[in-house]
Amino acid sequence: MGVTIKEVARLANVSPSTVSRTCSDHPSISAQTKEKVRKAMQQLGYEPNNSSLTIQTAKTIGIVLPVSESDTYENSFFLETLRGITLFCNQKKYTTALITGSTNEEILNIIEYMNKDNRLDGIILLYSHRQDPIMDYLYEEGITYVLVGKAKKNINETIYIDNDNIMAAREATNYLLDLGHTRIGYLGTDANRVFSADRKAGYILALTEHGIAINPNYTVEMTFVPKQQAEELTKLLSGEDRPTALVVSDDILAMVLENTAYALNLRIPEDLSIISFNNSLFAKLTNPQLTSIDVNSKQLGIEAASQIINHIENPALLATKIIVPHFMVERQSCAKLDKE
Repeated sequence: MGVTIKEVARLANVSPSTVSRTCSDHPSISAQTKEKVRKAMQQLGYEPNNSSLTIQTAKTIGIVLPVSESDTYENSFFLETLRGITLFCNQKKYTTALITGSTNEEILNIIEYMNKDNRLDGIILLYSHRQDPIMDYLYEEGITYVLVGKAKKNINETIYIDNDNIMAAREATNYLLDLGHTRIGYLGTDANRVFSADRKAGYILALTEHGIAINPNYTVEMTFVPKQQAEELTKLLSGEDRPTALVVSDDILAMVLENTAYALNLRIPEDLSIISFNNSLFAKLTNPQLTSIDVNSKQLGIEAASQIINHIENPALLATKIIVPHFMVERQSCAKLDKE
């Protein structure tokens, strides 16, 4: 029986897919790894079959959405970022494949299948989580990938595109402080999502810099966007010492907050000022329209596509980190507080 690809992988201390992609001279495999694999092939007398030698002509980038919660598809951030990615990839003659699923295991199965058949040149993850088995798999398999968001693991080896979310939330909180608010709350998603954790950190930083004690009762973090009035938000806005202003991590959450406030007969912005993130269509559909931080979603996508293609075509490049600027769009959801 002839030498198998698994035996070569074992000797070279790489994955079987890395051996397969070395045989096809895949650009995502570094020159050093290719040399190590080829030495193992020579030592064992491995002869790749013709299918392994097939050179892939159509280059494909996989785009991974977070596990399919309802708010993923409703959130225009992902649509705008996708638009930026596909516009750039079309110009460079790269195809894109959207990868999504209801669980991490489902997404991993798709990526493993495509990787096994050499159908992926690189991956863009449209999110960054503190713990993520998909990112761990990409790193272990040596697959070129880019995060839209800040890396929390393998930082020096990970390419990522992000905003300075700490600075953005600090500016949003300072905006409310300048309007006279001191009872300021934060509404975000769960802390596993790096962007929300960073925005919460920026909110805390601004209050600390102004000598304002952090009230834990003013912080609400939700794992999903509720479809109806949420008990946590009702409790947040019902007390006598309720916050008079909130920084909200996303426009969709801000809409839910507005509806909860109206159900409690609170006026916006007279009784509650709100500043949110993304400057999406939702920010313009609310009444009043939301003051929102624009994170340049389309530009995030363009930069992600630019970096993944650059690293695919130049595998020896060091991992890059790019910060895309943000800006505030002032509307009618914030007002000066005369007194508390």
